[in-house]
Amino acid sequence: MALTDEAIDKIKEMILSGALQPGARLPKETELAQRLGLSRSSLREAVRALALINVLDVRQGHGTFVTSLEPGMLLEAITYAADFHRDDTVLHFFEMRRILEPAAAALAAERIGDGEVERLRHVVDDLAPDAEMDRLVANDLEFHRLVAAASGNPVLQSVAQALAAPTTRARIWRGLTQPGAATRTREQHAAILDAIAARRPDIARAWATVHVHGVEEWLRTALCGTAPRLGADEQ
Repeated sequence: MALTDEAIDKIKEMILSGALQPGARLPKETELAQRLGLSRSSLREAVRALALINVLDVRQGHGTFVTSLEPGMLLEAITYAADFHRDDTVLHFFEMRRILEPAAAALAAERIGDGEVERLRHVVDDLAPDAEMDRLVANDLEFHRLVAAASGNPVLQSVAQALAAPTTRARIWRGLTQPGAATRTREQHAAILDAIAARRPDIARAWATVHVHGVEEWLRTALCGTAPRLGADEQ
């Protein structure tokens, strides 16, 4: 394993130094192993490992290439890891949302374009007060995705998106058990949007904090046993 780690570090250094640019093809295996002073087996394992985290792209019959190294591609590993979270860690994900999403809303208020405002407005208007649970959850996810995209920060967008999957079940639970969840969600989304559209980052940040914190506090209460819990057939 140490030899594989050494091979990974050497390939990483080639990329960081600029010897290998995004999209560049790696030298043939024999040539690269000789250049780096590695065995072909160690190099092969390193390439597999770097391909798993989207640093390298192995194309059968064409060779191995450095990927675009775009944040969304590199941070996919976070989403993969988050899929393995346990139910008792979901509050940790909500705490992270409470840190990131107000920042995304504030940046969106500074950077959003008119077309993005209209798309957000459509999402807000599309949520009916009596929306079914699946419609509520889908609408909520889309609203937050668009706000993160409007932040103009692809790293923040990718991390925020990675946090969406581990909190989806909690969103479903809330939609099934909290009276007025759709109405409250629509009202708070509208308040966030109004602040973003008015280019008021502080107000957008405040409303996003209120919104995420409210769901987080409801979940804390629910996990303590004072709110209805999902039945085994609903989990």
